[in-house]
Amino acid sequence: EIDLRIGASFTRFQTMLLRDAFVLDFASDNQNIILSYGPCQVTNVGQQERLHHPPHPLSTLELEKRASRYFRMSSERTMKVAEDLYQAGFISYPRTETDCFTVRTELRTIVQEQQGHPTWGSYAQRLLDPEENLWRDPSNGGHDDKAHPPIHPTKFSAGESGWSQDHKNVYELVVRHFLACVSQPAIGAETTVNIDIAGEQFSASGRVIIAKNYLEVYRFESWGNSMIPSYNTGQQFIPSSLTLDSGVTRPPPLLSEADLLSCMDKAGIGTDATMHDHIKKLLDRFYATKDSSMRFSPTKLGEALVMGYDDMGYELWKPDLRSQMESDMKAVSIGAKRKEEILDTCLQKMKTCFLDAKLNKGKLFEAMAIFFDRSNRSSGHEQHTIGEVVRKCNLCQESDMVLRKKPDGNFMVGCLGFPQCRNVVWLPGPISEATVTTNICSTCSPGPVYMIQFKFRRIEIPPNYSVDHLGCIGGCDDILKQLVEVCGTGSRSNSTIPGRGQGPTPSSSSARQSNTRNQGPWQTGRSSGSHPPENSRGRNSRSQGAVSQDGAGESSIPCTSCGSPCNLRTANTAANRGRKFYSCQAQGCNFFMWEDNAASGRGGGISREAPNGNSRRGGRGRGRGRGGGGNRGANDGGAFVSATGEPISGRCFVCGDPGHFANACPTRASRLPSHLLLVQSLIEYQQ
Repeated sequence: EIDLRIGASFTRFQTMLLRDAFVLDFASDNQNIILSYGPCQVTNVGQQERLHHPPHPLSTLELEKRASRYFRMSSERTMKVAEDLYQAGFISYPRTETDCFTVRTELRTIVQEQQGHPTWGSYAQRLLDPEENLWRDPSNGGHDDKAHPPIHPTKFSAGESGWSQDHKNVYELVVRHFLACVSQPAIGAETTVNIDIAGEQFSASGRVIIAKNYLEVYRFESWGNSMIPSYNTGQQFIPSSLTLDSGVTRPPPLLSEADLLSCMDKAGIGTDATMHDHIKKLLDRFYATKDSSMRFSPTKLGEALVMGYDDMGYELWKPDLRSQMESDMKAVSIGAKRKEEILDTCLQKMKTCFLDAKLNKGKLFEAMAIFFDRSNRSSGHEQHTIGEVVRKCNLCQESDMVLRKKPDGNFMVGCLGFPQCRNVVWLPGPISEATVTTNICSTCSPGPVYMIQFKFRRIEIPPNYSVDHLGCIGGCDDILKQLVEVCGTGSRSNSTIPGRGQGPTPSSSSARQSNTRNQGPWQTGRSSGSHPPENSRGRNSRSQGAVSQDGAGESSIPCTSCGSPCNLRTANTAANRGRKFYSCQAQGCNFFMWEDNAASGRGGGISREAPNGNSRRGGRGRGRGRGGGGNRGANDGGAFVSATGEPISGRCFVCGDPGHFANACPTRASRLPSHLLLVQSLIEYQQ
């Protein structure tokens, strides 16, 4: 009666006061609107019985998940402890996928052994008492590996003296889980109440546990026990409070180990006996970390690998490929597929992925560079060490060009798009250290082109060059160009002797190779347009003295290599002083022929192009040359000749190859110290 009176009074007051004073657009007829206040009216009450079923018999996967959830134990630690308990005879074999007992299992005998335990012994006694009506045959989880039963206790223990807390926890979990799975489900009554407040419908629900049953022994689980009063349909009441709670959506939490195990099981990755090993490897390889709350986070390494493989177009980081392999292996175990068939299929898939990954490794490097700084440490094997970014590749304009140190200690700047892009810049051979700086070249474009701090070996560079140099590989650095010409590079195809003036120009191996660098000793021009200081051209200056320019002029004899006119020159070496010879006037062409040989028709058109691509010098004191080099013309079948033009047989004393002499041996630089090479070259020249 009180509720009715209060409600009627305030409802009339509000309605009469406010209904005509405002335009209430939510009502079609303001004259009929009622602004109610007061008690709520129960419009409907629903109640029904609910069952909360006990878990299935314990498999390895469930043991790992529940130990992680209840005791914060890692799956690896759980299996280690379970193995200890199994070896001691307290539990059954802990590596099993089976979650159903066979009819031959003596379940009641196992329960009887637990009646003496001080904690759960009384519950075990009630289980075996028919009057309690607690016993129920365990449910079937649907998995049977045909090898081992579900995990269950095999020997009673009230706690051994040598057990750690983890051992006690795992044994308790195994026993309580077994007792729960042979118990009746919990019974509860769930009530749902619908109420009306001023025409607005609200609902509330609550649950009352009528019989706990298995929950009495399985303390790890609870069933919501939200209590609400008992209501009848049509009943009215005054709310004690009315609140409007605000909230925001939240991202899902990080995966716990139990969640991860569930995801792995759902995706078909690993077996119950191997999942914990997969997780351990995930952590050992630093792909992920696990915090104190047993939740996983990806590391920068893990993210970089996923990003790199994803950019390649391969979803190696997804579970599909591994899941298919696991499925195929299970098919082999039951005889549905042949082992050889599965091996061929899996290996072919992974081989294809592997080969493509090698071709697209630049994408992995680019992904790693987002998360990690570059390292200048040499890897020590065939592949170049990936270094710091110098510039965007000016050839493919897609990948970066990075500083690399090869296994032989030489430096280069190469494109990460290799082998699709073969752009490379060979650096001077005497470099001992090189580091990319943050300084940007103001001349070279497209930029930015980062400058490199070089350190040279003093014994291998001319004396008036500094051992420290901040240089640019974009093409504006004359010092680098001069050192390349004087000292050579570290490229395999241009193995040169320091100080001999034969170095090739740093260039793109996928673009045009300059053919104007390997010049004869009588030539002084540099295609770079810059000359090193006088002291840095010592070898070149001496070479100039070996040839007299007097009498040099154009002759009617054409070059048999390139067709250009030849110049007639006079040699000034000790062995051939005053002897005339023809040389091609075209830069980069090393055609050479003695005048008397041309007159007699012998040995005409000798080219200096060595088989390994290095220019061999003509006009030396010993007068040696090689017929038929890289540019064969009328000289096919040419042979080594002496200063008199007579054929001779020769053999490299460094490697024994009859195809060249020691001064052009491609392996020479790797066999002799640079200072010995320089001395030997001077001796050969003076001969």
